[in-house]
Amino acid sequence: MRAGVAEGSPVASPGFAGVLAATFAKDVRLEWRSKDALNSMLFFALLVVVIFSFSFSLTPEESRRISGGLIWVALLFAAIVALNQTWARELRNQVLDAFRASPASPEALFLAKAAGNYVFVILLQVLMTPLFVVFYNLRSVGPVYQLILAILLGTWALVGNGTFFAAMSLRTRSREVMLPLLLFPISIPALLAMVSATTVTMTGEESPRLALVFLAVYDIVFTILGLFLFGTVLDAE
Repeated sequence: MRAGVAEGSPVASPGFAGVLAATFAKDVRLEWRSKDALNSMLFFALLVVVIFSFSFSLTPEESRRISGGLIWVALLFAAIVALNQTWARELRNQVLDAFRASPASPEALFLAKAAGNYVFVILLQVLMTPLFVVFYNLRSVGPVYQLILAILLGTWALVGNGTFFAAMSLRTRSREVMLPLLLFPISIPALLAMVSATTVTMTGEESPRLALVFLAVYDIVFTILGLFLFGTVLDAE
């Protein structure tokens, strides 16, 4: 039984799809109006790109070899900004407490928050791609669809776990520090696969198939775990 809902209460539970759609639309609308998370992510990622471009003089071949690590490091740290703000908004005016007291599905809330963060990070990647191409003279030797698949799967691996751990660290005293401490260790296998898939696709040296399969399995497993455990995290004091 959800907290705050009396047994036998006549309050009807909103549908899973309704909660998911309403929460997702609310997050996108708020971010579109404020652009707080997107501007912060864009500034951080741009800073990383510019600093690395001026720090090293790389040939196109060398740029392709380090592109996987560079892209994902920039996106990982930039995404932390959005993930921290995702749940912080819900603390204002006790919005999260109101959700906990309602009969709405916590799984729908989790998926909506993860989907919103996913859209924001993908949008950041779209904005940053021309800058990576210009600053590092990047060109994919391997099939472009493999690179797109690596980005889509890798982004969900970061965002799904990040949304879950951001909720877990929400009420801690130093949530900005706690989130990376929780997220980075569990994301190391996925990060290695992301970097590998991106690099081998950019260089065209071999197939990224094994890394992509690993990312797909990783996404499925941790998404299911997040859905299963999120109700407990949401109700925790």
